[in-house]
Amino acid sequence: MGGTLDLVGTRIAGYEVQREIGRGGMAVVYCARDLRLDRTVALKLLAPEMAGTDTFRRRFTYESRVAAAIDHPHIVPIFEAGETDGLLYIAMRYVSGLDLRALLDRDGVLSVETALRIAGQVASALDAAHEHDLVHRDVKPGNILVARGTDSDHPEHVYLTDFGLTKKSLSLTGFTTVGEFVGTLDYVAPEQISGRPVDGRCDLYSLACVVCEMLAGSPPFRQEDDIALLWSHQFDPPPALSGMRSGLPTAFDDVVAKALAKVPEDRYESCLEFVGALRAAAGGSGAGLPAQDRFVSGVVTAAQHTGAVPEPPAWARPVLGRPEPAPHPRSR
Repeated sequence: MGGTLDLVGTRIAGYEVQREIGRGGMAVVYCARDLRLDRTVALKLLAPEMAGTDTFRRRFTYESRVAAAIDHPHIVPIFEAGETDGLLYIAMRYVSGLDLRALLDRDGVLSVETALRIAGQVASALDAAHEHDLVHRDVKPGNILVARGTDSDHPEHVYLTDFGLTKKSLSLTGFTTVGEFVGTLDYVAPEQISGRPVDGRCDLYSLACVVCEMLAGSPPFRQEDDIALLWSHQFDPPPALSGMRSGLPTAFDDVVAKALAKVPEDRYESCLEFVGALRAAAGGSGAGLPAQDRFVSGVVTAAQHTGAVPEPPAWARPVLGRPEPAPHPRSR
């Protein structure tokens, strides 16, 4: 987008742009000050040429409203979306912390416990979006924000972002053409590549690719060129996860292979079902892993001190895919 959105120091729709956070082919995200409520927000500005199509603007407004209506602890809240001076914008909660891409680049592979905690939170967010018929289509480490958690049992709080503009908007308005798709090649589902209809199971496939990278240091398919990578997603069987990193449970292999099935109907029905199967395959803990493999980012888990992973609190069980404990006889 060149310098068309280099707007640091300017005021846009009641927000004062302070600094750039990141940019991609379609948008730039800034840290900005909400002048009306005196709070810091993340302000996403879309490339000016994208506001020139009535169909796109209507779809943008509709999908922003749907995303804003999803009240979920692991989806970045959207405060406002609109158009001003020919620019489409979305104001979202500013999340202090790294995205998963930066975390993996800094620390490398994650412990099983940490990877499954992150995956569980992302899965919960995706399933909530799918219940509103909203498909993300670009699940990748760069769209997963990792903030500081509340305590040692919950060392990170994860947010899924980039819901304000789904990639369906682009395909409806000519920003993608026949034979193209929007997504990130390392994590894109086969049906997206071939242009078939997609639903939440394409996000499940992408999440499985992210899980592979968290646990093994690499997405499942690595090729020298993009065409070979697209071929692998569509036709090559995924490698065994336990073969990508020593010490991982072999039971992970079948779980990940099902999540990466070429045909959506052969995958899990939901993202949380996938993460629940991973937890079952891991035996519910990091037992059997080296002690040094049970921490990340300087946050030590309770397992390092006690040798066991504590049971999650009751409110967290739906997110983690754990069944509710049986009621005590006296409470009936």
